[in-house]
Amino acid sequence: MLVLAFDTATPAVTAALHDGQRVVAESTTIDARRHGELLAPAVEHVLRESGVTLKDVTAIVAGTGPGPYTGLRVGLMTATALAMTAGVPAFGVCTLDALAYAARESGPFLVATDARRKEVFWARYGDPRTRLDGPRVDLPHDLPAELPVIGAGGAMYAGVIGPGRVRGPEHPSAGALAALAAEHLATLSEEEAAEIARVPEGRVDSVEKARELAVLGPPRPIYLRRPDAQVPGAPKRVTA
Repeated sequence: MLVLAFDTATPAVTAALHDGQRVVAESTTIDARRHGELLAPAVEHVLRESGVTLKDVTAIVAGTGPGPYTGLRVGLMTATALAMTAGVPAFGVCTLDALAYAARESGPFLVATDARRKEVFWARYGDPRTRLDGPRVDLPHDLPAELPVIGAGGAMYAGVIGPGRVRGPEHPSAGALAALAAEHLATLSEEEAAEIARVPEGRVDSVEKARELAVLGPPRPIYLRRPDAQVPGAPKRVTA
């Protein structure tokens, strides 16, 4: 197994390679405005550091968000293109699940990332591998009380939710993303993995559909709300 994973759903542009036992190489840059510019060099770096080529990769995994439309689509389009080039399956993992997996929290906790508009994307976990609720998008003061909060969404609004609740890491790690995916891929047959990787038409743009996704799914984006940019409608008719 050789899993190439990356995530562009947050300001972190992160890529990693996992051999089924450990993270072989990883690269992370925090820059919310250069996802398209930084992802390809990050992928090239981890492949070069590992001494392999794209042809050696057996699976590609991308973070599916939730996240802003522009950054998120960079990673998912890249995953689809690289998978077609290499002739391997592409999978998606919720970005919040990757953050939870890296958190090392033993009890119930929340994961929250920046959703802009003074809101956060968040989900509730029973342990690093088990999502109990979400993902959702809400105002910071609407987060469930008392539980620790992992991620930049907690750090940004520590004054609202309480600084004592905030934990790290702030940004997702492709190493954790790859490790979580590899853990699940190891339990599947080739036929089962191929079935999961098939991409249904459409996108995940509702809370209900997002909650239905297992940890390992197809590389479909989780937006939870419509893009800010909209196609202009027909001009209004002016009457005298």
